[in-house]
Amino acid sequence: MKAAPILPVAQMRAAEQALFDAGVDPYALMCQAGDGAADIIWRAGHKRDTLVLCGPGNNGGDGFVIARLLRDLGVPVRVAALGESGTPSSRKARADWGGPIEDMMAAEPAAQLVDALFGIGLTRGLSGDVAARLGLLADAAQHSYAIDVPSGVESDQAIALSPVPSFTHCIALGAWKPAHVLMPAATYAAQHWLVDIGIAAPDCCAQLIGLPALVAPARDAHKYRRGLVAVVAGAMPGAAALSAEAAARSGAGYVRLLTDADMPSLSHAIVRSEALDFSRAKAGLVGPGLGRDEAAWLRLCASLKADVPVVADADALWLLAERGQGDLPVPAIATPHSGEFDHLFGDDAGNKIDITCAAARRSGMVIVHKGPDTVIAAPDGRCAVAPPASAWLSTAGTGDVLAGLCAGRLAVTGDPFRAACEAVWLHGEAARRAGAVFAADDLVQHVSAALGGAL
Repeated sequence: MKAAPILPVAQMRAAEQALFDAGVDPYALMCQAGDGAADIIWRAGHKRDTLVLCGPGNNGGDGFVIARLLRDLGVPVRVAALGESGTPSSRKARADWGGPIEDMMAAEPAAQLVDALFGIGLTRGLSGDVAARLGLLADAAQHSYAIDVPSGVESDQAIALSPVPSFTHCIALGAWKPAHVLMPAATYAAQHWLVDIGIAAPDCCAQLIGLPALVAPARDAHKYRRGLVAVVAGAMPGAAALSAEAAARSGAGYVRLLTDADMPSLSHAIVRSEALDFSRAKAGLVGPGLGRDEAAWLRLCASLKADVPVVADADALWLLAERGQGDLPVPAIATPHSGEFDHLFGDDAGNKIDITCAAARRSGMVIVHKGPDTVIAAPDGRCAVAPPASAWLSTAGTGDVLAGLCAGRLAVTGDPFRAACEAVWLHGEAARRAGAVFAADDLVQHVSAALGGAL
């Protein structure tokens, strides 16, 4: 998935209307979208026989345009409709198709299926018989394509309103939608493709993270200028050591692990200190393996009072949720998973983008809301969503690696939001390079190559 804006329905409608107000013909825009979708289908399936399902709205109009263009390329195409076309552009697209139109409920399967029944405006589920028929036709096809979003999906909330089959491709039109990047809807297609139709996205919208613009150290750089990271260990120092190992490979110049535990396997380049020494540090990390007792709380308080930008993770988030932040300075970056997020901020209404942005505004933190659909939000309204990452990251310790990367990139850049986005990208790229069945310790070994590949 390429980096691009993520627009909820209202913003997408407004962006389309801005084009129309500027003189773009709605049917011409529909043809542009259909042309881009047809090109993807042609390249993926070539001349396989194709069944296009068209609904009554503009999504169905897209389907008629796609069918016509594929037919012009020599693809054997059949069209099956669910009712009459109900918008001016969809009626024109239907007329320009000019070919036979079957009843969707009686149409025979084909090698390829194009779902253009309902688009991003769906607010209620498909009827049981229609949902079952769509599932049967999708399951029978070798390649299946959902146009904009799979029919049955509520685009903003990224949920299924009725049963949704699995598609091989989802072709987004104009911009990504929450349903393309958030769970569970993101799982309904194996691949996601984006067709550019000239949409001008608002400045305040979320963005899908792309390749970060990392830079090599200056020729006159030294270890302190590149950034010193202080990692606070606690009851389980191995977790903090894992974070320190990640930070040491993140581009930072110096990593200090604050622990009195003996760490025989620690990289020799990582300095161990028994004191809570934040001298010359540009970023601190507290939480991995910290513990939840009084001693852990005192170490957390000391870390937050050290006048150093801090990444708070794991046990630090639990302690802050239980005891409250009071007059303590807020961390620069918080990295909760969903359970920690709810414990710290409450279970708000809205999709993951909405609730993460709201929590960032209230707390003043940059929040990395972790998961298979990681969302990063800043207090000033900036928001980014990570592209899909390896499911093998669902193993113990990978969150410690991510926290270490956040702290390392914070020490390098001094910008919490930028650091969080770079860290999340590096985490996913290291996982891609690690392949299958890795432990968090293995993941660390791929961080340097991931960073080098982005320079």
